[in-house]
Amino acid sequence: MHIVITGVTRGLGRALAEWYIAQGHTVSGCGRSGMEIFELRSVHPEPHNFDAVDVTEVVKVGMWAERILGSSGAPDFLINNAALMHKPAPLWQVPAPEFAKLIDVNIKGVANVIRAFVPAMVEAKRGVIVNLSSGWGRSTSPEVAPYCASKWAIEGLTKALAQELPEGMAAVPLNPGVINTDMLQKCFGTDADNYPKAEEWAQRAAPFILTLGPKDNGQSLSVPGTPLE
Repeated sequence: MHIVITGVTRGLGRALAEWYIAQGHTVSGCGRSGMEIFELRSVHPEPHNFDAVDVTEVVKVGMWAERILGSSGAPDFLINNAALMHKPAPLWQVPAPEFAKLIDVNIKGVANVIRAFVPAMVEAKRGVIVNLSSGWGRSTSPEVAPYCASKWAIEGLTKALAQELPEGMAAVPLNPGVINTDMLQKCFGTDADNYPKAEEWAQRAAPFILTLGPKDNGQSLSVPGTPLE
């Protein structure tokens, strides 16, 4: 299968990419770190594709998608993983530029990638769009209001998209659960060590994602076997 993943240089995106490649799938991915993209290219040459792309840059996302679609065709799975977390603080203390950047990546970035890839998937009348949500896309906690807002938006955006897709396709908002990543450490500090690491999580999450299809269209799902809080 051809699987496209954003935010592929670290955390959940990197763990998913490594698992899918190990299982013989073709992965196309993007991330903002040029150094880590170079490493991925060195370790995983063609037919895999890795590019330094910021999902907030509409033109560059479009150019990246055009190249990937031209070389590998429409993806079977499009996984929107790229996201930011702000420094935890009461909403009124979160600087406006930090709030804006989070919204640009977590919401607008997802829309940019969908705009670039989904027309080819619709034309092929197949494929699954998985937009990574969060427990904070279905509940709330203090000091993470901007992140909650972005992930609640992902839930609504994905469910509306699901109603727009042709029969045979699916869009799913997926709560990955609580995983020990750089993002979680930013929120939980040393308590993040009590949760599974991304590589362990991917052993459950990656095959679960491959089971998603039209039967799951528009459903808010969570990765089985992963702590949800």
